[in-house]
Amino acid sequence: MKQSLSGRTAVVTGASRGIGLAMAEALAGAGADIVAASRDPEGARAAVEASGRRFVAIGCDLGKRSESAALSARILAQVSQVDILVNNAGTVSRARAEEFPLDRWDEIIETNLTAPFLLTRDLGRAMLGRGQGKVIFTASMLSFQGGLMVAPYAAAKSGIAGLVRAFSNEWAQRGVNVNGIAPGYIETEVTAALREDPVRSRQVIERIPAQGDGDNRPISPVRWYSFALHRPTTCMAPS
Repeated sequence: MKQSLSGRTAVVTGASRGIGLAMAEALAGAGADIVAASRDPEGARAAVEASGRRFVAIGCDLGKRSESAALSARILAQVSQVDILVNNAGTVSRARAEEFPLDRWDEIIETNLTAPFLLTRDLGRAMLGRGQGKVIFTASMLSFQGGLMVAPYAAAKSGIAGLVRAFSNEWAQRGVNVNGIAPGYIETEVTAALREDPVRSRQVIERIPAQGDGDNRPISPVRWYSFALHRPTTCMAPS
């Protein structure tokens, strides 16, 4: 039997497109109100409001520490509490490791690793105070393998896997579930350059039993991570 998220509020970063949009749509479909936080947060509005749920858009550049550090306070000025946090926003650049520019390293680590840590730390305090809450991190297959020409992205996503374990070790017995999902190659803007490279795209697809990239529709079961389970659990799940 499907469980309802009616009366709960979910924050989804990077909700305007790709996996984040699919997550926001699925959570709204299960009854949750949605706060979308990103540089262009309006992309999920139509899907969320079509489900009859409240939608709050907060513009924020998660690659800038001053903005990510202030985001939790801005969210809590708009909603009374946050029940579910989905750390999904991410960015990637491709270059050989020996040529990777430091400014892009800093932006990728800030967006993909530091901002999720700050949001989880700051919004998690109130969850701990209530003894209930859900945090979902979007990790990656590169949480477990190095990839090619994406050194800072691989480093950040490896760090996300560590954060899932670290937060869950501290918070599971205090009522807050911390989980991660590690998607494969999904048709999003993040993977566009890889898919447009005929050599690398073929190499990747040859390693996939289904012989193709995934799309966002199968991501919707991630909503079930958000339910109030009887016991807190920790999971790093491939999609």
